[in-house]
Amino acid sequence: MDFELSPEQEQLRDNVARLMRERYGFEARKGYQASPRGWSEALWRDYADMGLLGAPFAEADGGFGGGPVETMIVMEQFGKALALEPYLQTVVLCGALLKHGAGEKHRAELIGAVAAGESRLSFAHAEKQSGFDLHDVGCSAVKDGGGGFVLNGEKTLVGQGDSADRLIVSARLEGARRDRHGIGLFLIDADAPGVTRRGYPTQDGQRAAEIAFADVRAAPHDVIGAPDGALPVIERAVDETVAALAAEAVGAMSEALTMTVEYLKTRKQFGVTIGSFQALQHRASDMIVALEQARSMMYLAAMMAGEDDAAERAKAMSAVKAQIGRSAKFIGQQAVQMHGGIAMTYEYKVGHLFKRLTMIDAAYGDADVHVRRLAERGSLFA
Repeated sequence: MDFELSPEQEQLRDNVARLMRERYGFEARKGYQASPRGWSEALWRDYADMGLLGAPFAEADGGFGGGPVETMIVMEQFGKALALEPYLQTVVLCGALLKHGAGEKHRAELIGAVAAGESRLSFAHAEKQSGFDLHDVGCSAVKDGGGGFVLNGEKTLVGQGDSADRLIVSARLEGARRDRHGIGLFLIDADAPGVTRRGYPTQDGQRAAEIAFADVRAAPHDVIGAPDGALPVIERAVDETVAALAAEAVGAMSEALTMTVEYLKTRKQFGVTIGSFQALQHRASDMIVALEQARSMMYLAAMMAGEDDAAERAKAMSAVKAQIGRSAKFIGQQAVQMHGGIAMTYEYKVGHLFKRLTMIDAAYGDADVHVRRLAERGSLFA
């Protein structure tokens, strides 16, 4: 199978890689992390100017005609640099909700604003009781008599939710809390009356928010897609997000491996470099194998992200998550152990890479969760 990039895709990869090298050194990243938003607004504007914010969207929707492969290219480079900007939330996750759920007019308006860097979105979906079940939604949406809705409920772990200017909120119009039908999507201004946000840093240096909705009104034009049939759209958007996370993880694993090999070549014990020890050479070789296994699944994820068969797409993404999680854990642990104590310090990048890889593994279900799902759904190639 041919995995070669087109000349345009190679140029995109090279441009993003160059931007990360020039603007995203580890010391610079610490400065971005310490800023009020927790990321660089100047770089966000650069992403817009380079076309990165519109890369995955069709031209008719205000994008640049790319797709999952372009997302993969960008996210792999972001993973190497440990980029903090809300690209995953705004462009990948919320962008997918708009692509697959919104009407043509809605898409053009909202995606155009995202591509221009004028709007930052976050998806407020997870709740404290829901775990990894996307259909477990207790936040309610009640018709107000004028064609609109009134939302009440709480959402947790909303990625970059404290800096978003708009929220896409899942809420239940009918049925029991764990029913698959009756879920809608609503576009809500982050500063609308009744919205309360509490932001906080996460373990990997990014940010999230707890958000409460108390009698928050959503006008009829704030409804995204069918009012009560949003779950298939949510599942598809999460599958596309898993594919993007796989690419980010491969980028982070690649960086961890590069730093580890370089350390083995320079760190000396007993008068020789520790890379001359055969046991450490074997461990580094095992890291390379784990990385290549993860990279193969990254390619599978990019190919399957656009699959219309929801069952086949879900099986593929479970296989991707299982392998990515296992490779990430192995490479992260080996990188920290072979670096020794320095990898445990805040000032050194390897520990931060491992933290991000750990959070990626946990997102939308860790490796063990997805192995169980694969067992329930049948093998990947059944």
